[in-house]
Amino acid sequence: MYKIISGKEVSLAVKERVAEKVREFKAEGIEPCLAVILVGEDPASKVYVNNKKKACEFCGIRSLEYVLPEETTQDELVELIEKLNGDSSVNGILCQLPLPKHIDEKTVLNLIKPEKDVDAFHPENVGHIMIGDFNFLPCTPAGIMEMLKSENISLDSKHCVIIGRSNIVGKPMAMLMLKENATVTVCHSHTANLKEIVKQADVIVAAVGRPRFVTADMVKDGAIIIDVGINRGEDGKLCGDVDFDACCEKSSYITPVPGGVGPMTIATLMQNTITAAEIQNKG
Repeated sequence: MYKIISGKEVSLAVKERVAEKVREFKAEGIEPCLAVILVGEDPASKVYVNNKKKACEFCGIRSLEYVLPEETTQDELVELIEKLNGDSSVNGILCQLPLPKHIDEKTVLNLIKPEKDVDAFHPENVGHIMIGDFNFLPCTPAGIMEMLKSENISLDSKHCVIIGRSNIVGKPMAMLMLKENATVTVCHSHTANLKEIVKQADVIVAAVGRPRFVTADMVKDGAIIIDVGINRGEDGKLCGDVDFDACCEKSSYITPVPGGVGPMTIATLMQNTITAAEIQNKG
């Protein structure tokens, strides 16, 4: 019998911890603040930014929102980030991805001060993650680790297979799992015998962006399945990278879509904002 790991429940616990910390900050005259920048009209990004705003309200974090038109130039965006970098009342800066094609993503992300980089995308923060000495973690991988922790799941000696090698999920996820003494395999579009490799996994992290990509014949009995994907199926309904109905009975633990990893990503962003406020105000 499998158990669903509810991101809604775990994220609520994280946000409540953050809200308590915010109250402590405010008692000391410090108001944690997160600035979110959205360029363009991407519908998914709009929804995500709105959810971040709601999470800030719940936690008591001051939220600044900059919604810029699609035709915003790179110079204009750079000017805004430099202004926020220099504003001591702003603790965290997040530039929502994807950016319009005429804006160089790397330039923009590298411009955000490392101590305000609550997405942990700056090369300095990435380097700290590599050596296991970090202040911030990318929100999705950190959220996944929190979900596993909530169920007292140890990764020590487990074989973890990550499907997807993105800088946002796959690569940092591998680093965090290695830190917990897991044996990690990262699979991607050029992996030979992918199905056979995934079937060896004690823990599967599916972050490939393809609806219901992981099927029951790729899952060994008792595997833990973490589904990072958010897709629209042919029926128009939200679904993950895992065929939930087919795979759940073979798993010991599984995350749903929606209501799984998604809420954890936002809760971790709130945690990162508090960490940033602590670094900037208390050293």
